[in-house]
Amino acid sequence: MNNKFTLLYLLIILITAVGCKDEGGCSCSTNKKAHNGSFHYFSKGFSRTFCDLNDKHLKVAKSIGINPNNLEEDLDDCDELNEIESCRRYIVDDLTHSKPYLIDEAEDLLEKISTNFIDSLYSKDMPKYNIIVTSLLRTNEDIKKLRKRNRNASKKSAHRYGTTFDVAYTRYYQKARRAVDAGRLKSVLAEVLRDLRKNEECYVRYEVKQGCFHITARPKS
Repeated sequence: MNNKFTLLYLLIILITAVGCKDEGGCSCSTNKKAHNGSFHYFSKGFSRTFCDLNDKHLKVAKSIGINPNNLEEDLDDCDELNEIESCRRYIVDDLTHSKPYLIDEAEDLLEKISTNFIDSLYSKDMPKYNIIVTSLLRTNEDIKKLRKRNRNASKKSAHRYGTTFDVAYTRYYQKARRAVDAGRLKSVLAEVLRDLRKNEECYVRYEVKQGCFHITARPKS
């Protein structure tokens, strides 16, 4: 009887030491901040989950976006574009290589992402943060300037069609005094994007060097 008890006790210790694993193979015991109420860290690798290549973004951008070669100097005169400004749901960053314009579908998607992000934070009892949009419409001139700075920047960019924008995952706009780790905010944002992508509302690519999610709106069914 004592031997059985000893074996059971050792088994419990072993299970506790190893820790439970999520579907991504990550041990909960290796991440002390893995759980906070109903919040869970994003289990799958970001690059593996958000792996939509440029061809996908470009194909849908060409099908629903503007003709980038027809852009006038004054973008306000383009009826297909809406000017995007900072609001209560998201912040438009200081833009150096893009213009703050999107077509209707992309603007609606940005609104949904930012709203769902705030709602998700609230449901997890986390303070309010706003996402930061770091890039939107790129004119042909913007592309030329960007390529002088970064030779790896693609000439065939979905940003040229007003369908595409980038959202930072390393920084967020905060009004609340209670600070939250950027990694946790990134996971919440990833959950929002994962659901919208699964619902075929967008394509998403995880950009490592740029520290952003590259997002293109898909046509509404």
